[in-house]
Amino acid sequence: MQYMLLIYADPNVQPQPGTPEFGTMMKGYADFSQHVQDDGKFVAGNALEDAPTATTVSVRGGETTLTDGPFAETKEHLGGYYLLDCTDLDEAVKYAAMIPSATHGRVEVRPVMVFD
Repeated sequence: MQYMLLIYADPNVQPQPGTPEFGTMMKGYADFSQHVQDDGKFVAGNALEDAPTATTVSVRGGETTLTDGPFAETKEHLGGYYLLDCTDLDEAVKYAAMIPSATHGRVEVRPVMVFD
């Protein structure tokens, strides 16, 4: 079964680019990505541009409205994702706990509905 691991973090709390902590975090991501590929679990994954680059689209009464920024205004922003093919939720949670941002943010694990 496929699981989406959504990575949320507060940009003011996470390690900042140019710091040794940021380098350590990025190495952790590279190592994690290699690990899930080696385990045959990796389906897809990427980082997202910063939250202010988002555009939110809604349609009401046939009118399309665009709003600058993410859907929800929160301290923690969706920064990236992994799509893994795991045997069950327990395995997906095990991998989610290995994601570096889990130490200062949160990783939401959600089963993917696959339509054939």
